[in-house]
Amino acid sequence: MRILVLGANGQIGRQIVQRLSPTNFVRAMVRKAEQFDALEKLGAHPIIGDLEKDFSYAYDEIDAVVFSAGSGGNTGPDKTIAVDQEGAIRAIETAKAKGVRRFVIVSSILAGEPEKGPASLALYLEAKGKADDALLASGLDYTILRPVTLTDDAGTGKVDDASSSLQKTITRADVAAFAAAVLPEEKTFGKIYTFANGETPIDDYL
Repeated sequence: MRILVLGANGQIGRQIVQRLSPTNFVRAMVRKAEQFDALEKLGAHPIIGDLEKDFSYAYDEIDAVVFSAGSGGNTGPDKTIAVDQEGAIRAIETAKAKGVRRFVIVSSILAGEPEKGPASLALYLEAKGKADDALLASGLDYTILRPVTLTDDAGTGKVDDASSSLQKTITRADVAAFAAAVLPEEKTFGKIYTFANGETPIDDYL
């Protein structure tokens, strides 16, 4: 499979690249050439692109897209809208235009439900929700991942449903493992997964 990873230089993105590259062609889109070396060492084929501009060329000869980009916690509301919302919507629309049907997006628990989360995350959750809505309406073979609070602990390879709990956590490594696991699986098409670390091996959970 030939896969485009958007947000490849992020903490989850790099781990997705690392998991996919041994058995797939992975095109890793980043904003700066100085980020190439680290991704090449992970087995990826880096390409320059900016979610706030035209990056349709990155889709050439691609079979699937994994969107793991995020504006990060140190940026203002303008970047949250530009990247988490509009960047994701542009990525979805480009996939449709280019005939790339498989699309996996790393979203967030409570996406589209900002009233249920902390006020500090309201705009972020609203932006993630609008991106998810665009994917739901796209007609693509989508899978939406809505992990709970992220940690940098070592991955466990085990998850459980978290739709009823906001108190749980999941490692970034396990989010990356989950994304890599769902990508080729047709049984995950058209599904939304809200998950946390738990007791069930990812493959069994799916």
